[in-house]
Amino acid sequence: MKLYPESAELQFEFDKIKSLLSSRCETEYAKEKCVQLRIHTKKEFITLQLQQAYEYKLLLEQKQVFPNNFILNLSRQLKLLSIEGSVLQPEDFINIRRLAVNAEKIFRWFDAEKRTAYAALAKVLEESYYEKAIIQMIDEIFDDAGNVKDNASEELQKIRQNLYRKRNELRRAFEKTVARLNRAGFSAEIEESFSNGRRVVAVFSEHKRQVKGILHGESDSRKTAYIEPEETIELNNEVFSLEKDEQKEVQKILRTLTATLSVYSSLLNAWMIIAGEYDFIEAKAKLALEMNGNYPNIADKAIVDLKDAYHPLLLLHNKQSGKKTIPVSLKLDEKNRILVISGPNAGGKTVTMKTIGLNQLMIQSGLLVPVSPDSEFGIFKQLFIHIGDTQSIEFELSTYSSHLLHMKYFIENANGKTLFFIDELGSGSDPNLGGAFAEVILNELNYKHAFGIVTTHYLNLKVMANHTPGIINGSMVFDETHLQPMYKLNIGKPGSSYTFAIAERIGLPKHLINNAKKLVDENHFRLDKLLNRTEQDLQILNKEKQELKKLMHENETLKKQLSVDLDKEKHRQQIEILKQKNKVTEERIAYLKDTERKLRQIVLDWKKTENKNDVIKQLQELLFKRKEQHVVNKLAKRIESKYRELQTPIEVGSKVKMKKNHQVGKVKEIRGKRAVVQIGTLPINIDMNDLIAVEEK
Repeated sequence: MKLYPESAELQFEFDKIKSLLSSRCETEYAKEKCVQLRIHTKKEFITLQLQQAYEYKLLLEQKQVFPNNFILNLSRQLKLLSIEGSVLQPEDFINIRRLAVNAEKIFRWFDAEKRTAYAALAKVLEESYYEKAIIQMIDEIFDDAGNVKDNASEELQKIRQNLYRKRNELRRAFEKTVARLNRAGFSAEIEESFSNGRRVVAVFSEHKRQVKGILHGESDSRKTAYIEPEETIELNNEVFSLEKDEQKEVQKILRTLTATLSVYSSLLNAWMIIAGEYDFIEAKAKLALEMNGNYPNIADKAIVDLKDAYHPLLLLHNKQSGKKTIPVSLKLDEKNRILVISGPNAGGKTVTMKTIGLNQLMIQSGLLVPVSPDSEFGIFKQLFIHIGDTQSIEFELSTYSSHLLHMKYFIENANGKTLFFIDELGSGSDPNLGGAFAEVILNELNYKHAFGIVTTHYLNLKVMANHTPGIINGSMVFDETHLQPMYKLNIGKPGSSYTFAIAERIGLPKHLINNAKKLVDENHFRLDKLLNRTEQDLQILNKEKQELKKLMHENETLKKQLSVDLDKEKHRQQIEILKQKNKVTEERIAYLKDTERKLRQIVLDWKKTENKNDVIKQLQELLFKRKEQHVVNKLAKRIESKYRELQTPIEVGSKVKMKKNHQVGKVKEIRGKRAVVQIGTLPINIDMNDLIAVEEK
């Protein structure tokens, strides 16, 4: 993206965003990438980086751990690795192994399922692969502590075995000598030390001539002399020689390993870049979480459609201080490309401009932004800004001259892919002349199909925006009663500067205010007053609209709650009916079981007795002459205990009992010889002869 002027990033405070991003990075690669953060103009680059940040943000929200914890900078070591004849040191190989382990964890993490779920993050690995031979080669040479293994080569193993034996011989010989000197009373309190890697004994200086060996030096006080005993000189020489051989062999092994790994230098460098890329993506995700950044829609055209957009830096600052931040919502498209914002000073016009501009820079840099996910960002190839006093001392330009110089650049270079921001267009000159020039400049930018936001106090620009296709008015809401800005953008209506209202509220003498009013053109004054009154009426309407919306929401909530309660009651009644039916069924089953038992007994009696007539009488009694009072079930008893039967005729509204199953209901309707009875929630159509009127006892 082309920015004008060079200080555009500073004016939008984009440098602070890069600084915040860098502070969340761990690797030098990621920090450098923050400093050199590119503002893309190709949709595929923007959407890929936004998707990567969004996917990593999901991982953080779900408390998932992404296995990337390598933060060292191995650029120098990897560069040496690719140079023929170079030798890396043991700590370098250990760090390279850590890099390889980090790469292994990342490649393992991206199984088939995760490569699908986190496709954008997986794309970082697209041009690379994992090679397990690197860790294997290093593990063959080094142990867990980072030391070269004894079996790294046959020669090294042989040298170290000899060295081990000679050191043991030296130790025994030295201890024997020290013991002898102790018995003779020659040894000092220290007894032994090392000088130039050789083992020496500490003796009192007055006895140094009595001890055969090589004098290596004396203490500062001259009381102690350090002597290499004669018995250990040859052994020390042999140990020293073997140690030199060991160093040479180790160096040879390191050179060989360096040469072997050199073929993987480009792969290792790619792994380090991968670790840095994921560190950079993680930093973007962390910053997005702090400022509630989202992934909006991206369109490959010129459009600005923001819903609930916050200024990122202001949002973070207000979060820390516990203040509320007011979001901005606006739409600029081919039909309405330029927004003219008016209103009183300190009302939030400049902050609104910076909110739009900073979010646009962030989104084209691949950063998630604090806007509603329903928002839509277009892609612009140029971004121009002119805010504040830009007087140039170097070129001896006045404020207005500098202003016109910037406007000249805007007009000459603007096109349909340009997004511009101008604060106080036309200011710095005579209001009438400045207003005329401002109108011409705005008209020219509109003619070139550029998109932008302009702030102004000029009435002629407000009038122009009201009738010029492509340009719309907007105003910052102001509370005239309390003389406080509301920091809310109102699209479609111009705003008043509240010049006289503010003067009256702060107590300026009335005669001065009246004199000022006389000096102002009558039409000009009436228009500003009309804007003032319109804006206040609009605030009242918006307040009432919010109240109505709140009441409607409460009404809808009550309606839903009532519906839930009704459903619960219906469900309860249905359960009650089923319970009653189940009771009747249980009693019927009990009766049938009892009848079956009696029938079995009758069959047995038939087989045993000679008087068959008695058995037949029992069977008749059981099957045909069972009286009604003997089959009264528990439900009937309960109903009889609660209700009293009446001899009155049945009417609509009467409580009635069903003769067959003893259920009680209420007569809702009579249709000839049948009645509709409401039992619980169920209406039942039943013959009048099967009903009897009842009342509660």
